[in-house]
Amino acid sequence: MKRFLVLVCGVMSLGTAAAATDPAPPGDLTAAQIVDRNITARGGLSAWRAINTLTMAGQLEAGGKRNSELPFVMRMKRGHKSRLEITFKDQTAVQVYDGKQGWKVRPFLNRNEVEPYSPAEAKAAASWEELDGPLVDYAKKGTKVELAGMDAVEGRPAHKLKLTLKSGEQRDLWIDAATFLEVKIDGQPRKMDGKLRKVAIYYRDFRPEGGLTMPHTLETVVDGVKENHKMSIQRVAVNAPMQDTLFQKPQLALASAPGR
Repeated sequence: MKRFLVLVCGVMSLGTAAAATDPAPPGDLTAAQIVDRNITARGGLSAWRAINTLTMAGQLEAGGKRNSELPFVMRMKRGHKSRLEITFKDQTAVQVYDGKQGWKVRPFLNRNEVEPYSPAEAKAAASWEELDGPLVDYAKKGTKVELAGMDAVEGRPAHKLKLTLKSGEQRDLWIDAATFLEVKIDGQPRKMDGKLRKVAIYYRDFRPEGGLTMPHTLETVVDGVKENHKMSIQRVAVNAPMQDTLFQKPQLALASAPGR
């Protein structure tokens, strides 16, 4: 389930493919200009500020020899609230974060009790930004953005931005030099085989959704691991009504009930 949290949280909002109008050539842009172009390309500042909830549903690759695709629903609400439901063989695993603390129910592992997030899971959940992503109102969020040069991401030039979060954590984010959409972001590092391995999330297949443009394919890549994991988003809903009770500690009798 930790892999799914990292993968899904990485999609917390990317926008439209319209180009900004700043005449400066790519090599002369400042970090602030790149951020402005990104927000314009994603639909504009006022559009993102008007969004209070975001729902995404689709399929997640489970990994392993069979690499089954599992249906998921991810719901997010302002206040850093999130709820992830993943279904497998008529069982539903749930991860809930109320903005301050989180809980999980993992029937796939025969863990049929409500468990609190581990310290690592709580840190990962707290480190991901609001549903509008890391660059919208970044200064108000306490994030510092610096330009770290140009890189090639999947054969295309991209601006590399270094983000320093309010917590002091640093994360790199790559912005396509042509479309100004996010193409890659650092994920939460994972400890595997006694080593802390880097994680990257790639964004692909952008499509319009409710006045914005969302990536419909995400791929999580762990350094040194051959098997990657994709998430396919099939449905997006913007500003669907959500009660705050949806993000409270799950009750076992209700944990598998979608929309609770």
